[in-house]
Amino acid sequence: MSAQVINGKELVSSIREEIRSDAAALTAQGNQPGLVVVIVGEDPASQVYVRNKAKACDDVGIYSEVHRLPESTTQQELITLIHKFNSDNRINGILVQSPLPKHIDEEAVVDEIDPLKDVDCFHPVNVGNLMIGKDGMKPCTPHGVIEILKRTGVEIAGKHAVVVGRSNIVGKPMAMLLLREHATVSIVHSRTPNMEEITKQADILVVAVGKAHLIKAQHVKPGAVVIDVGMNRPADGKLTGDVDFEAVKEIASAITPVPGCVGPMTITMLLRNTVDAAGRAAKTNVSV
Repeated sequence: MSAQVINGKELVSSIREEIRSDAAALTAQGNQPGLVVVIVGEDPASQVYVRNKAKACDDVGIYSEVHRLPESTTQQELITLIHKFNSDNRINGILVQSPLPKHIDEEAVVDEIDPLKDVDCFHPVNVGNLMIGKDGMKPCTPHGVIEILKRTGVEIAGKHAVVVGRSNIVGKPMAMLLLREHATVSIVHSRTPNMEEITKQADILVVAVGKAHLIKAQHVKPGAVVIDVGMNRPADGKLTGDVDFEAVKEIASAITPVPGCVGPMTITMLLRNTVDAAGRAAKTNVSV
């Protein structure tokens, strides 16, 4: 029997309705959530992502600004702009779109964002809070994966979750969030010699490496839940994931498609973080 193909559109619609309601309540109190997105240069994919984020904000009632800066923008000019948003009470979330031009140090830029407005959860303070289990910002893609699992009724506690990939953006924080949910977690990566042996033990398999169709049927335990975070565009131009979807869906109990699930959930969690940041700011009645 083929796996349940998880309906990302349905999940996103449900969560965004909750976000819309929370944003409306804050706005009625005079605390409309606000997000600013800064993009430097003309990277075509980044331009699409930024447009989608602005559209999503409008859809749920979040005030948004998009600042498009030329490729020639200096690092100090970008940091000066970030400092301006740090002190702007109307802005609860600051997102600097990656990739940045090569002459700008991305880590140095992220370090200048107020941690309470770091809706990507890239600032070292927020990464540390994630590590020790403190409440606060959660990284958007891993947070979205946890929501997918919970809202489709997947039991996480006590299960063996295997994360394929160790990036700072997905792999490492994904492992931390799964640990928070009481899973037993393994991470495999490019230097793991027996990857297939480990992935085949997974009750929950999360794949985030950026290699099209890396995970085949032989990597998957029968009945496993498979979450594909990968987004690749091979020579044929068709967007595809890190999992061989057609083969693995015959083995797994549930699987996410690419596109149409983790991607939209990532943007949805960005909205969630922005509204939550606005809520925290409203409670403290100080600039966030």
